[in-house]
Amino acid sequence: MSSTTRNRLKAAGALLSATALGLTLTACSDSGSNGGDATTLVAYTGQAGDYQINFNPFSPSRIGGLGTIYENLFFYNKAQVSEPVPLLGTEQSWNEDGTVLSVTLRENVKWTDGEDFTADDVVFTFEMLKSTDSVNNIGFDGTVEAEDDHHVVFSFDEPTFVKGPDLMNTPIVPEHIWADINPVEDVIEEPIGTGAYVLDEFKPQAYTLKANEDYWDGAPAVKLIRFLSLSGNQAGADAIAAGTIDWQTGPIPDIQNTNKNFPNYDAFTQWQNQMVLATCSNADLGCEGPQTDPAVRHALYYALDREQLNNLAFMETANEISPAFTLTPSQDQYLTPVVDELSAPERSLADTASEYLEEAGWELGDDGIYAKDGERLSLTVEVVTGWTDYITAIDTMASQAKDAGIELVGAQSSWNEWTEKKVSGNFELAIDSLWQGPAPDPYYLYNYFYSSLSGAPVGESAGNNFSRYANPDVDAAIDALSTLPLDDLAARQAHFAEIQEAIIADMPYIPILTGGTTSVWNTADFSGWPSGEDLYAFPAVWSAFDAAEIFKRLEPQG
Repeated sequence: MSSTTRNRLKAAGALLSATALGLTLTACSDSGSNGGDATTLVAYTGQAGDYQINFNPFSPSRIGGLGTIYENLFFYNKAQVSEPVPLLGTEQSWNEDGTVLSVTLRENVKWTDGEDFTADDVVFTFEMLKSTDSVNNIGFDGTVEAEDDHHVVFSFDEPTFVKGPDLMNTPIVPEHIWADINPVEDVIEEPIGTGAYVLDEFKPQAYTLKANEDYWDGAPAVKLIRFLSLSGNQAGADAIAAGTIDWQTGPIPDIQNTNKNFPNYDAFTQWQNQMVLATCSNADLGCEGPQTDPAVRHALYYALDREQLNNLAFMETANEISPAFTLTPSQDQYLTPVVDELSAPERSLADTASEYLEEAGWELGDDGIYAKDGERLSLTVEVVTGWTDYITAIDTMASQAKDAGIELVGAQSSWNEWTEKKVSGNFELAIDSLWQGPAPDPYYLYNYFYSSLSGAPVGESAGNNFSRYANPDVDAAIDALSTLPLDDLAARQAHFAEIQEAIIADMPYIPILTGGTTSVWNTADFSGWPSGEDLYAFPAVWSAFDAAEIFKRLEPQG
């Protein structure tokens, strides 16, 4: 890859000409960019297929509401190192040894049903998480108490500095409603929050949020946000070309020339989310298929030609990826000597893939595909219908894998079906991405995706660890890291080494590339978008807490 792909941030253009796109329009026509009310912003998150209503902020099948409806205590900017922004909390401080975190809450805040927001709601939210493992993705294991209506105290048996950002990023729900709700199973159709927006209207093809006129920080200038369901990435690109949506985050043809092709739009690219072939990896928890063999996972890792993938599927917007899942190059300091390859190979190493398979007892068949104990090395990769970049990536990887004696078959389904397969463990491979935590530190990704606390047996709902990975040494290292300050690198490196050695050897998530997240947005009708000069939030419409901050910052220009 060229040296330019190593930059963490880069402004980029996007979009092919309207003629080349074909304009097979499927979007609505009342966006400000199409001459309508510029106080209405039309957004497309990549939803392919009808929405199924669910505003449960703890459900993996939720369709929205984080940040916009349900607020957290503080906003942490994932895009750059900066001070957390006070929301429902106004001040936070740790004691000297990192066992007690005190938080002051904002006064005069009301839930959108008119009830007062108090410290009891914060206490209830965290006690609910602690008692419900499958939604406790942050691994909260402390205690939380209300000192009065506007002060809460989190206490832990050991130093827990690193959990502070996760605690502050948790959506808070109202006790007077959620006391009777099952956070795992219940569908929320009428969400009540404290955020800048409330649910206005829901239809399977679109739902609309309207400004909360009683919001504690004043009603936002963007009065309506309409989230569309389209048929996929091509329909989103067509809608941008026709000027009928205002914000999309996704692959766009001719990515370097957005503003030239469409003067009302601009684009911005940042590298952060790490694309993977996620595996249902743990046979002890019920996973079935060839991918439960670590040798198969390593063979796939070495079979990929990432340079070709970047060119064919991602228009060269992707970046290198570390097998240890430290962001390259911004988190290279966290790599330890146990990591032999600082980044995944750019070109296919089919011979290395074959070595892994043959050492594990796989034999090459007459059809060119390996087999073992009568089972062909054929794997199904789950992908969402309409995610054209990922679909192209699977087609490309299938060709590359075949050269290494592995058969990959793509299986498209709706976003809801794809999500259900992941969380229930009913899959072999799924193309997805792992996201970063609230601070620029790999601890959070390790805790989210590798901790056994957020896994589950096949058939039960898993949290972020949908690969169902379980390694007691990794769990112990994650626990040890949680007791150390983020700035004590010397003390933390031994624990990073333990994790990195294990996850590279086991590879439950097979690294592909670090995705270049590109947003295309309407700069004619709305000002205040993030930029290289003011990167106040991670610029992705599907990154809910970030998008909520962006919606509040925008100013209609029509």
